[in-house]
Amino acid sequence: EGMVPEEDLIRIPAVQKFNGSDFSVQLPIPGVLTEALGGFKPDIVHSHHPFLIGDTAMRMASSYNVPLVFTHHTLYEQNVHYVPGNADVLQKFVIELATGYANLADQVFAPSQSVEGLIKKRGVQTPVDVVPTGILLDQFARGAAKSFRKEHNIPAEAFVVGYLGRLAPEKNLDFLGRVVMEFLKKNPDVYFLVVGHGPSEETIRTLATEAGVMDRLRVVGSLTGKEKVNAYHAMNVFAFASQSETQGLVLTEALASRVPVVGVDASGVRDVIEDKINGCLIMQENQEEFLQALDWVRNLPQPATQKMKRACRYTAERFSLDKCVDKALSVYQSLKVASNFTRRGSENSVWEKTGRLIRAEVDLVVNMTKAVGAALIPLPEKQDHPEIPENPKSEDSVQKGSML
Repeated sequence: EGMVPEEDLIRIPAVQKFNGSDFSVQLPIPGVLTEALGGFKPDIVHSHHPFLIGDTAMRMASSYNVPLVFTHHTLYEQNVHYVPGNADVLQKFVIELATGYANLADQVFAPSQSVEGLIKKRGVQTPVDVVPTGILLDQFARGAAKSFRKEHNIPAEAFVVGYLGRLAPEKNLDFLGRVVMEFLKKNPDVYFLVVGHGPSEETIRTLATEAGVMDRLRVVGSLTGKEKVNAYHAMNVFAFASQSETQGLVLTEALASRVPVVGVDASGVRDVIEDKINGCLIMQENQEEFLQALDWVRNLPQPATQKMKRACRYTAERFSLDKCVDKALSVYQSLKVASNFTRRGSENSVWEKTGRLIRAEVDLVVNMTKAVGAALIPLPEKQDHPEIPENPKSEDSVQKGSML
């Protein structure tokens, strides 16, 4: 009720905020898609999740004999804390399941070069293109910083450290909170602006209370539209410690708002942050180094600050929605041409269609079985940063592509 009418969009019934997370889990109601699609004949099926609705996407692609594209959006294993069970076993299971699903697809989109290297290392053999999520740059160009600060009782002259995103354990907010609270203790003119909601909100408030800086913490909840843009513009620096990102869309939004980022080196972060150019990249999770980086940004002379703001916007322009859409469409087109050639003469065969559906079901079962088997194999000793590739930055590391 009250929602804008949506054309050509079918919503599938799901359980919202599954197990306290921000994720939705599809309800197994048969026939919802089959009946709705009716005479619709897709040229491509694009799946955005390997588990929750990925099996449905594969069945549809097999049914219509069209290519299946899969976007590997996130490091799914970082979210196993939402599901009861042995975390190490679950992580291995999820990695194997996502890798197997990617290998059942005809094309994989990776949102960053780091993720491309990581999933290939894990065994993805399907062709992979780097196709980041694009943003509408103009939406972030201007924001009402002064009025936002006034509304939330933040002094106009204060130095504001900001964070925007889900307040959840996988965002490493315990570490980030401790660092920022220490920064506030050392600098009376610093405020911490937190935009978002989630189970870690209480952790942040507790850390602020323990540090004696609760009066300079502003937790404003989730914001959208212009209010979200205003929040970005009210920040002097964006602080980020998550190591579970594949692209870190909030980083791109912050940069588009000309806000430098201090972040811990990780997949998705290293692809957009250039140390001492558009922010600071901390090579390891070290509280003292993070504090020094925040202090470095805070004490930059005004000309250097303006130069860094221009560099932020320049980086964000690589992720414009137009560029990203063009990249995705070019990959779609290449798949369409290839698929027209390979499936020629088989469209009208009932036996061909039935055979493809059977093979799809077998592939899904085999993939699940492999993931279960891999999860039961004894785990090697943990490393500090398992599997994350070195991935030295190249000039075109963030200039490729997009996600629809």
